[in-house]
Amino acid sequence: MVRSVTEGGLRQAEAACRFNITPKTVAKWVKRFRVEGVDGLRDRSSRPRSLPSQTALATCGVIEALRRQRHTGKQIAAETGVSPATVSRILRRLGLNRIRDLEPAEPVRRYERAAPGEMIHIDIKKTRSFRQDRPPHDQRSDRAEQ
Repeated sequence: MVRSVTEGGLRQAEAACRFNITPKTVAKWVKRFRVEGVDGLRDRSSRPRSLPSQTALATCGVIEALRRQRHTGKQIAAETGVSPATVSRILRRLGLNRIRDLEPAEPVRRYERAAPGEMIHIDIKKTRSFRQDRPPHDQRSDRAEQ
């Protein structure tokens, strides 16, 4: 497309019709080719170079400090004047979006030992005391008669 405009003598509007794109896109690519050559035709990142509306680091620090004092997101938003959505996004980025994340989890207690048989755990069940004067099919504990 660029070659048809630069070398082939095709006008930009005609190239736009032929390649089914807008004249503005043709102009952009031709300008890049004339300024930068073939390197200008390579893919570029669409990420913005700067974020002018990014929250200041000082504000992020205040939000983090208030969260460590166990304030909720709405309380932090009210105190700092930042929207609740922004507070939530900052807390998520810091890994503090849940209050339980403020304190480390207790380590799991594992009943592991270095050698087999070092720790033995036995589950038992108490047996009832049976009267000896009854036949086996009519065994009831002594407490049943009280």
